[in-house]
Amino acid sequence: MTTAVEIARRPDLRTFQEHWQDESDASYLYGILAQLESDPKRATVFGKLRDIEVEHARIWANLLQEHGRPPGTFRPSARARILALLGKQFGTASLTSLLLREEGREVREYLTMHRETAPETAGRAEALQLAKESAEHATELAHLAGVADAGEPWHRVESGGFLRNVVYGFNDGLTANFGLVAGVLGATATQQHEAVVVAGVAGVIADALSMGSSGYLAAKSELEVHAHEIAMERDEIAYMPELERDELALIYETKGMAPAAARALADEAMKDPERMLQEKVVAELGIGTPTSSPMREAWITGIATAVGALLPVFPFFVMRGMPAIITSFVVAMAMHFLVGAARSVFTGRGLVRSGFDMFVVGLGVAVVGYLAGDWVAGMLGS
Repeated sequence: MTTAVEIARRPDLRTFQEHWQDESDASYLYGILAQLESDPKRATVFGKLRDIEVEHARIWANLLQEHGRPPGTFRPSARARILALLGKQFGTASLTSLLLREEGREVREYLTMHRETAPETAGRAEALQLAKESAEHATELAHLAGVADAGEPWHRVESGGFLRNVVYGFNDGLTANFGLVAGVLGATATQQHEAVVVAGVAGVIADALSMGSSGYLAAKSELEVHAHEIAMERDEIAYMPELERDELALIYETKGMAPAAARALADEAMKDPERMLQEKVVAELGIGTPTSSPMREAWITGIATAVGALLPVFPFFVMRGMPAIITSFVVAMAMHFLVGAARSVFTGRGLVRSGFDMFVVGLGVAVVGYLAGDWVAGMLGS
């Protein structure tokens, strides 16, 4: 009778095949880079990376062969062909950046495979070996791409912020409900005041709940990403201590420490894995103590959305007829400009240009919403 332990130790040949294809694709793409690169030194580096990726692919091919499933003849995947085409079209810099992401993805997948695979399972030791080598490749590529000071390329840490959530939530509610109000105005020839109020209030509630739940899920996902990144960093410290020590020393050096002092401090940190983890998490990943919670993000985003969605419909609470329509239009268009100007804080674009762009978007939403409402009303009335 097959035990649970025996089942857990069965090799995942499909995963082996996927890794063989990925490594073979990588060797193919590094070969393309070596051909395209005009700098002999960089071309040599790409050639060496190609040869190493060939060896990586051979590791998975051997494992597949041992378990009765030869990988077959290599053919570049459709994705690899597209990446190669992009490299040929836009130059080696674009392809180097894309391969950096690929190397980072491999580090993540190999570390996860090593962590989640039962001991003595075929492929587990190979995954750790390839994680280390892929990490070295990613670091080398980061230097070639000019982003070596960005930390470990295989980590993905993103953060939002209170102001960003307010601005984008407000913008979503304003634009969506403005379009809804315009659509109802285009559709209703009679009783338009009541219809606009009912539709507008329903829009406020629906938009607020939608964006609030999205804010909750986004914040929850960010916490989960951080937890995963910290767990992976802990694995790296456990399984690649020398590499992690050298990276921490380099971080200290970039902060102005002398190389010898930086190395000594990194050696001292390595004596306490938890201290080492905290140092790397803060200095390298930029993950600090959580300052928000999913529920707080839900409230902030939901309320900001509700306020934005309320503006186009509010004039209909205090006015009727054409004065209400004109006031709603003026208020909504003015707020679109202001929200666009506020977005320039995050996009880096000019304040007036960003505000004008959002003004045009708001105007387009109003026109399309009105015409759509008029068209639907005509179709139903015919």
